[in-house]
Amino acid sequence: MRLLPIALLALLLPIAAPAQQREIERTQNAVRVLEEVLRIPEESIPERLIREAEAIAVLPDVIKAGLGFGGRGGRGLIAVRGADGTWSNPSFITLGGGSIGFQAGVQAADVVLVFRTRRGVDNIVNGKFTLGADAAVAAGPLGRQAAASTDGRLEAEIFSYSRARGLFAGIALDGAVIAIDNRANRRVYGPDVTARMILENRARPQVDAVVAFRDKLEEASAEAARRR
Repeated sequence: MRLLPIALLALLLPIAAPAQQREIERTQNAVRVLEEVLRIPEESIPERLIREAEAIAVLPDVIKAGLGFGGRGGRGLIAVRGADGTWSNPSFITLGGGSIGFQAGVQAADVVLVFRTRRGVDNIVNGKFTLGADAAVAAGPLGRQAAASTDGRLEAEIFSYSRARGLFAGIALDGAVIAIDNRANRRVYGPDVTARMILENRARPQVDAVVAFRDKLEEASAEAARRR
């Protein structure tokens, strides 16, 4: 009888591993998107926005339902900047509903959201959050010289970007809903964790791969500060 718990654990481990593998792949894809987006500063998110961002979310391969408009469905990660300027471990999130303005014929695109205030992040943590309704969102400017153009759009709390067919551009996301992916968070951080605990660095990930997302944001911030 003493061997029974060990036998049960052996049966559960193959189930747990594939579940965590999905989150590992999501994290790896998000890190890949960050690397590709930040590779060419002249055609990417302005470094000023990287320096001033309160949070950044990355959702690889957001799927579009139809031509022109109607994008629905994506999963990714979000991390927030702490009071000391460092980035938190990421929480898993989902994106759905609303209308996502991909190019006609594009079936999927990588989406990056740059949060300029903490209000939007707090709303996400407290429940579902609708872009454009709960916070103003605008297609983000591109390139090192584009940062000045944000001055005319200070009402926007979030700048949104997409990358499809190798092209990086601002994207319309009004009406899309962001929510915490609690199931994914529990797989990676443990059964009793909350998104707030994760974003306040009060939860330690059980999967080392998710730390790479935070590290990539740290690298991007350091590089943006160096180029200031």
